[in-house]
Amino acid sequence: MGKHNLEVQGYCDPAFKAVKETFQENFDSRSEIGAGVCVYKENEKVVDLWGGHRDEERIQTWTEDTITLMNSVAKSICALAVHVLADRGLVNLDAPVATYWPEFGQSGKDNILVRHVQGHQCGAVFSDTAKPGDWFDYSAQCSAIARQEPAWPPETKGGYNTINIGFILGEIVRHVTGKTIGTFIREEISEPLGAEYNIGLTTKELDLVAPMHLNPENNFWAECAREGSNLNRAHSGRPDYPNLLNCIEIRKGELPPFGGHGNARGVARIYAMLANDGELDGIRLLKPDTVKHLSKLQWKGICEMTHWPLRMGLGFEQNSPPYIPMGSNLSAFGKLGSGGALGFCDRERKLAS
Repeated sequence: MGKHNLEVQGYCDPAFKAVKETFQENFDSRSEIGAGVCVYKENEKVVDLWGGHRDEERIQTWTEDTITLMNSVAKSICALAVHVLADRGLVNLDAPVATYWPEFGQSGKDNILVRHVQGHQCGAVFSDTAKPGDWFDYSAQCSAIARQEPAWPPETKGGYNTINIGFILGEIVRHVTGKTIGTFIREEISEPLGAEYNIGLTTKELDLVAPMHLNPENNFWAECAREGSNLNRAHSGRPDYPNLLNCIEIRKGELPPFGGHGNARGVARIYAMLANDGELDGIRLLKPDTVKHLSKLQWKGICEMTHWPLRMGLGFEQNSPPYIPMGSNLSAFGKLGSGGALGFCDRERKLAS
């Protein structure tokens, strides 16, 4: 590890200089390639920093507009899409998923409610009949999910729904609105808020993407590849691509569970809306009671899928130090994405990042 003689760019309120110093240290001492960090406090953007490079060769500069794959942060944005529909009275979280996606009700899943999916308690975590590559065939993956029996009765266990949750929420959105979940997120969340985060990129946005370079010390994807693991079984539809996370199918297509691209500024803006009880800069997406409800703890304990300690809300991970740290307030909530992405908010402190 060593210093690469670069200085981070952007704005930092003097009161948050410790954030800038720590971010700079990431490059100086931890061999960070490229990254960004953004913080909102009391609805004001107080930190917006970026630095480094887009490539491992450190030739292409990471700029203000650079975006990258943020992996499972997408799960929380998909969950938010369904909460927006619930806020509008178009989805009932206490209704069976099959109310909106009838095919899902087969094979013993007719009693799985929308909130069971949001809270990662539904048991619909596997899709054994999915073939390698079905992640990129939306209808095929959804059919495999619909055919599958649940791994456990709803609410009896908590298990991180690594893949299926994105497709299930996607089908709820599609059946209710007629739009794909990526289109709904773009039109109803990202564009109104001016947030640089989307599932499914335009041609112009493709030019802004920095490739994903996984930390070799991150063992999540290794566990997904380990024969016999629950995560491996959940990945039956995974395409056999050597550089999966940087393929054009993920960038241009819609892979709801982890295919969202954005930057720190975009995700912080979405979470700033949540920190402010559903409104930011005059744009209201949710009522305060909706935000209060989605942030409530649903379960805590050892996750059935990852075997890690986890605290889960309705579509959002709750502060789970030291594994998913979000400050000192255990009521903070957000979503971690493999590769270093994290979006979260603390409603009590009106803080978001």
